[in-house]
Amino acid sequence: QVDRYLYHMRLSDDVLLDVMARFQAEMVKGLGRDTNPTATVKMLPSFVRSLPDGSEKGDFLAVDLGGSQFRAHRVKVFDDGKQSSQLESKFYPTPKEVIQGNGAELFDYVADCLLDFIETKNLKHKKLPLGFTFSFPCKQTKLEEGVLLAWTKHFKVRGVQETDVVSSLHKALQKHKASFVPAGDVDVLALVNDTVGTMMTCGYDDPRCEVGLIIGTGTNACYMEEMRHIDLVEGDEGRMCINTEWGAFGDDGALDDLRTEFDRELDLGSLNPGKQLFEKMISSLYLGELVRLILLKMTKEGLLFNGKVSTALLTKGKIEMKHVSAMEKYKEGLSNTREILTELNLFPSEEDCIAVQHVCTIVSFRSANLCAAALAAILTRLRENKKLLRMRTTVGIDGGLYKTHPQYAKRLHKVVRRLVPNCDVRFLLSVSGSGKGAAMVTAVAYRLAAQRKQIDAALAPFLLSLETLREVKNKMRTELEYGLKRETQASATVKMLPTYVCGTPDGTEKGKFLALDLGGTNFRVLLVKIRSGRRRSVQMYNKIFAIPLEIMQGTGEELFDHIVQCIADFLEYMGIKGARLPLGFTFSFPCRQASIDKGTLVGWTKGFKATDCEGEDVVDMLREAIRRRNEFDLDIVAVVNDTVGTMMTCGYEDPNCEIGLIAGTGSNVCYMEDMKNIEIVEGNEGKMCINTEWGGFGDNGCIDNIRTKYDIEVDEGSLNPGKQRYEKMTSGMYLGEIVRQILIDLTKQGLLFRGQISESLRKRGIFETKFLSQIESDRLALLQVRRILQQLGLDSTCDDSIIVKEVCGAVSKRAAQLCGAGLAAIVEKKRENRGVEHLQITVGVDGTLYKLHPHFSRVLRETVKELAPQCDVTFMLSEDGSGKGAALITAVAKRLHNVGQ
Repeated sequence: QVDRYLYHMRLSDDVLLDVMARFQAEMVKGLGRDTNPTATVKMLPSFVRSLPDGSEKGDFLAVDLGGSQFRAHRVKVFDDGKQSSQLESKFYPTPKEVIQGNGAELFDYVADCLLDFIETKNLKHKKLPLGFTFSFPCKQTKLEEGVLLAWTKHFKVRGVQETDVVSSLHKALQKHKASFVPAGDVDVLALVNDTVGTMMTCGYDDPRCEVGLIIGTGTNACYMEEMRHIDLVEGDEGRMCINTEWGAFGDDGALDDLRTEFDRELDLGSLNPGKQLFEKMISSLYLGELVRLILLKMTKEGLLFNGKVSTALLTKGKIEMKHVSAMEKYKEGLSNTREILTELNLFPSEEDCIAVQHVCTIVSFRSANLCAAALAAILTRLRENKKLLRMRTTVGIDGGLYKTHPQYAKRLHKVVRRLVPNCDVRFLLSVSGSGKGAAMVTAVAYRLAAQRKQIDAALAPFLLSLETLREVKNKMRTELEYGLKRETQASATVKMLPTYVCGTPDGTEKGKFLALDLGGTNFRVLLVKIRSGRRRSVQMYNKIFAIPLEIMQGTGEELFDHIVQCIADFLEYMGIKGARLPLGFTFSFPCRQASIDKGTLVGWTKGFKATDCEGEDVVDMLREAIRRRNEFDLDIVAVVNDTVGTMMTCGYEDPNCEIGLIAGTGSNVCYMEDMKNIEIVEGNEGKMCINTEWGGFGDNGCIDNIRTKYDIEVDEGSLNPGKQRYEKMTSGMYLGEIVRQILIDLTKQGLLFRGQISESLRKRGIFETKFLSQIESDRLALLQVRRILQQLGLDSTCDDSIIVKEVCGAVSKRAAQLCGAGLAAIVEKKRENRGVEHLQITVGVDGTLYKLHPHFSRVLRETVKELAPQCDVTFMLSEDGSGKGAALITAVAKRLHNVGQ
């Protein structure tokens, strides 16, 4: 009979899966900026961004308002490696006139109780941070403020809605300042919902805990959501705890098909009709009343107690949750049920007792079912956020219904596991959740503030003011001048090497040219066909050859014989062995040139060590190797640096391009300088391209004021200590190494990777610059940053990933700004050379850092604009400076040579 009567309250798994899907849709609505105003599930951001990590310590106060009693706590958290804490509490009643009176009275009462607690515990002389647990829906814009949206449960206090409850508490505490000074000094550091408090308390004991659940007088859940999904809060980094306020699920009619006539009747008689409908089907505040309404109707229909309706059955609130729980203690048989019904002046038969016990079971089972469905929706969302097929997690739980009802917990666990079989869920009962939880949130906020200070201190030297950047620009300008002057050139750090390239393309270049490109472990040979006139074009054919280590580090003769062997293969492959073609040789090592086709190797870099080359002319060595082979002949016209090639490639497209910049593994610039300013070369007419070799800027100590301890570490551990200091702060080869040094330092301070320096973090060079580009990409969620760090053998938490991303950002931003300051010096020099107010100029750029890093190019451009406001600089990406560029230089040199003849 009862089953038939309460058929609608029995929910199948299919119905529960449907409820789960509905709740998931509500969560998405609550998180969206446009849909949130109309969403019933408010998904309120709590501004709690981090779970306890076990390093919290300190002495905290907490107050807890929202349950049947008001509580004050003192929580001591010890950093003893055992994660121990100590709790002292005092309970105060919440009189009806206070919880249904006006706001001022409520907060005065809270302040009175807190001050009484401070006196009792003899804490007057201490200034302790306070966490405030306030178990009602609040809209927060930061951790320490919250505007009350609506009262729930039995609370209805006038004049508090739409106001900040933290400042109301502050005001009430200020009034008591006279009685003793420190009380007014209580610092409210965090406003916390009891659900969040529960998650944090359990999170202190189990780091896997990322969901909090309350099932008591009220019901609610919170969980850690990815910031990128929370439209209502700025920023995409990390996670934040979302207080779902799920009690209001269904207030828009979404659960009407599941609500019974008894639910409707209960709602009409409540303090807030039409509101918190899900809560009214679940929480202990309403279940006893639901049972009363069902028993009343059954009695009226003659199904119970011989149809005799007692005053108890007619009295609202007469049957409470404690009665329902007691009647469901099956082990006691029917004795509890009989006793309770008799107290209520109902004289039950055995059948009556069995029927009433069954009603209680159905009502509380439905509550556990609905709660499980909504919780399953949250767990599924967490699992999908993490992109996992299976997830292990912990749910922190508190609330009278869960703790005191004999069957509730077991039923809830069972249903959750059925609905989400791919989540391994541990349910952890919170001890003193909301009070200790507020203290934990405060402790975490305290820890994060202290960490923030240390991280800011470590990264402060990387923040360069406009003033500092101006200084760098002016020093660079001075060094450029030193390199051009005859008497200072020998001791200059910026070498300003003449390239004997005296013109940029004018569009009349034509013919077939060969280009060689030697600058790393690979070697390229290219055939470049240039057409002039209306059908201007450049066609390229190339082949890449490897250079084995034994040849890189053998004799010079072996190296150049290998190069000529590769050229022979290519000429054969292209079928052009007989032609004597002009050739441009890109040789990306420092050379002193005496003319365009003479380059003396100053010293090998990048792992090359071939003997008998340094101090020799590389063009002669190439000619001799061709002669030795005696198969073909070539006209070697030019030896070229890759930076110059970059400028020439862009110059072919844009005649305004007179500067070349490489921002990749290395860093360098070249530009067209007036001959009259180049004292080390004869002649005053026209222009010549100067290869600045600016990587050596600062080798004389002129920028030591901006070098950090990390830069010094990187320099001392490099292959050429004390050399190329500017390059080591701006180029791709070193940025990852700077990041690694900072990460080691922060880990030693206990701010990263739980203070553990892993083996991989100790390895030089593990942090390649491509990882910087990947980690700083705006499109990358922190989950992917964690994956990149895992590939590097670094097991990081979400908080670690945020810090690593920040470190990468500071290092690459400084690199781009320093590079911009150097470039500003060059464009300003060009402007003064031309004697114009305003300069329009194009810079040809190449290099992986500029091309692939998500922010480098933007910061570089902004810095140049800021430091050289009278110059309008266009940046043009170069296509293959070292290949096409070498051919174009050869073509220009041929053209100028012919004109000369």
